[in-house]
Amino acid sequence: MSFEHLTDGLGIGAPAPRLTWTLPAGAGPQEAYELEVTRAGRAHRTGRVESREQVLVPWPGPPLTSRERAGVRVRVWTPAAGAPTAWSEPRAVEAGLLDPADWQAVPVGAGWDEDPAAQRRPARVRKDFRLDRPVTRARLYVTAHGLYEVEINGRRVGDETLAPGWTVYPHRLRYRTHDVTAHLDRGANTIGAWLGDGWYRGKYGFDGGTRNIYGTDQSLIAQLEVTYDDGTTAVVATDATWSAAPGPILTSGLYEGETFDARLDDPNWATPQASWTGTPVAVRDRDPGTLVAPLGPPVRRTQEIAPVTVTRTDDGRHLLDFGQNLVGRLRLTVDGPAGTTLTLRHAEVLQDGEPATAPLREAYATDTLILAGRSPLTWEPRFTLHGFRYAEVTGWPGELTADAVTAQIYHTDMRRTGWFECSDPLIDRLHENVVWSMRGNFVDLPTDCPQRDERLGWTGDIQVFAPTASYLYDCAGLLDSWLTDVGLEQLPDGTIPWYVPVIPGEPMWTPIHPGAAWGDVATLTPWTLFQRFGDLELLRRHYPMAKAWVDLVERLAGPTRLWDTGVQLGDWLDPAAPPDDPAAGRTDRYLVATAYFAHSARHLALTAAELGNHADAARYTALADEVADAFRRRYVLPTGRMTSDSATAYAMALAFGLLTPQQRRPAGDRLARLVTDDDARIATGFVGTPLICDALTDTGHLDVAYRLLTQTACPSWLYPVTMGATTIWERWDSLRPDGTLNPGGMTSFNHYALGAVADWLHRVVGGITATAPGYRTIAFRPRPGGGITWARTRHESPYGTVSLSWELTATGLTARITVPQGCTATAELPGCAPVALGPGEHVLDTTEIATEAA
Repeated sequence: MSFEHLTDGLGIGAPAPRLTWTLPAGAGPQEAYELEVTRAGRAHRTGRVESREQVLVPWPGPPLTSRERAGVRVRVWTPAAGAPTAWSEPRAVEAGLLDPADWQAVPVGAGWDEDPAAQRRPARVRKDFRLDRPVTRARLYVTAHGLYEVEINGRRVGDETLAPGWTVYPHRLRYRTHDVTAHLDRGANTIGAWLGDGWYRGKYGFDGGTRNIYGTDQSLIAQLEVTYDDGTTAVVATDATWSAAPGPILTSGLYEGETFDARLDDPNWATPQASWTGTPVAVRDRDPGTLVAPLGPPVRRTQEIAPVTVTRTDDGRHLLDFGQNLVGRLRLTVDGPAGTTLTLRHAEVLQDGEPATAPLREAYATDTLILAGRSPLTWEPRFTLHGFRYAEVTGWPGELTADAVTAQIYHTDMRRTGWFECSDPLIDRLHENVVWSMRGNFVDLPTDCPQRDERLGWTGDIQVFAPTASYLYDCAGLLDSWLTDVGLEQLPDGTIPWYVPVIPGEPMWTPIHPGAAWGDVATLTPWTLFQRFGDLELLRRHYPMAKAWVDLVERLAGPTRLWDTGVQLGDWLDPAAPPDDPAAGRTDRYLVATAYFAHSARHLALTAAELGNHADAARYTALADEVADAFRRRYVLPTGRMTSDSATAYAMALAFGLLTPQQRRPAGDRLARLVTDDDARIATGFVGTPLICDALTDTGHLDVAYRLLTQTACPSWLYPVTMGATTIWERWDSLRPDGTLNPGGMTSFNHYALGAVADWLHRVVGGITATAPGYRTIAFRPRPGGGITWARTRHESPYGTVSLSWELTATGLTARITVPQGCTATAELPGCAPVALGPGEHVLDTTEIATEAA
């Protein structure tokens, strides 16, 4: 049982959370269910409900009230059994603070923050309190202006990092609920919190960045609610009675890194026994109506990696290679004299044997530790995050060994849902690189890169990558939350910013202009999430944003239905574009804009139809048809060629369904010819790359798609793999064949957008396609090629495991298929008629199917 898109129901913000359950293998199809909800010790049962639904089922009974806890379990009826199944194990769901009036806490922090010229040294805040009776339940509701980590009686609360994450803070600031019953003692207690700048007031953006984007303060907002054994309650909330003092963190920034002076640290500072000298806190303001519960999981440490090599340089530095480009920070255990200073620098690649920091621009990615000399110290930074494969350690006392330093990997702790592997090791590594780039860039929101002075929620990048992302991980909650912020940042005229949240006044991207492919995240990404997760309410929530976007483009295009004005990025990072002008590709940027106009209008019509808005569905279907017709008149020549004779132009026209049936074959043939004439090297950027393999496949050129996939010369998907890449690069040649860095000022080695080809790997090579929302129906349609002899693909759908493992044999192909309970499927194996499949395990052989058909 899960609630909304959360596996943990503690502190949920939905008063009537929808319920999802999966059926055990072999249970048979569900024909009815019964839910039992236990509230305040009293159980309520729905009775038998005739329904096959088991995903996002409406909450039975009255909504939860603030702090209310309920236990939920389910049993189902199947046709094969005369009696219901056993009850599932009960799962607990507990509402957070649902009413602004529930909040007593106010933001508190150090008073020196009020002076803009004062030091930016992070503070810690603290409060002593007493509990005079046994505690049966305690909840901490907590957030901050900036970042926080809370301790109670010296014990860390929770395991998330960079909390509360990055949202459009004036409108939405997430709080999290923690069960802290076990943290409390009868008698004296202490609660304290570390504070950091984070996105709230740290330096962020281009060309030196902007500070204090949302405010000048670091402030904690915390409300500890205690229930005693006699039912009475007590509240300890942030207010003027708290105190603040500087901590041992001297400086901290997401870009810059962190400096920690262990000589100033008392590990027991947040205990009643500690000697604490603080000053009264400054009390700030926050509208409690802006405090919201999370829709997805937090950022956590998900893995630890030891260095594969440690090399000592002639001048005494140590260079660590972790063998994997990753996102996180170092944890080290070290002993040395007081005052010993260790400096940790991070980089994605080496240049002439040294960390290449030029691509980081003004993200210094440098952490500093000053030792106290008391005993061996285990330490890692708290409020910073770096993208790196290599780390340089300066000042280490003695010889640094591989067991003394590890890389701690952090990202939003999403549930992994998708896997792919095949017989070609280079393609396997490509897919792993996609996974690692998603992990490194899904840090609370979908960013473009995790290492340089940018790390923004670029709308175009996730628009093209969302189909891949939603296969690999359960990212519905994270992206639903971020799309909510996209809607909040949408301008009154319907313009979608290039990235969200917006950095106000950023000179490079202000004023905000509407741009194709980037703004189309408003229509296309909610639709992708609906298809993958089956959440109609998500589609409904974001429909006003999508409609406002398409209506804006309709106004901009006017009666011609051609969007041929304004600032456009076109097929961004076409490999033919010069390093200093990534938008100057081979494809007319207004062709790109008009194609996306038609595509978004079509998907808005599909959305309206799903929502039962038939008038809008008819209106936007007609608009999409008009735009497609205008596209053909303007950009398709009488010869069948396109005005931009480029791979992206043909791929868009084919994949977006903009051509007549008579035009599709010549367009597909021309696309294939362009690819083969260029020896199957990549000739597409952000827009064309996710589409080209499908366009080739769907027009009968599967062999050419595989040639494109398996090319290793630059530019290609596999070229970075042959150069040792362990993540997806931003540019096809971020590292050139001669080992030099791309000279453009925008070069990243961890950028997921060009990894959108993995969606084609999953559907065409792996062979799994959802044909109804949430994988309620599935097509197993593998199309082998490219010398690949076997592939295995698995996806944890909302209904359970979907898998396909196929292998070429001497006589054909053998496929092993898993269909989850509650789903139906069709197997369409090469050379065979479709075979209908029900839930369960299936083994199919093309030779046997052909024989039976004969």
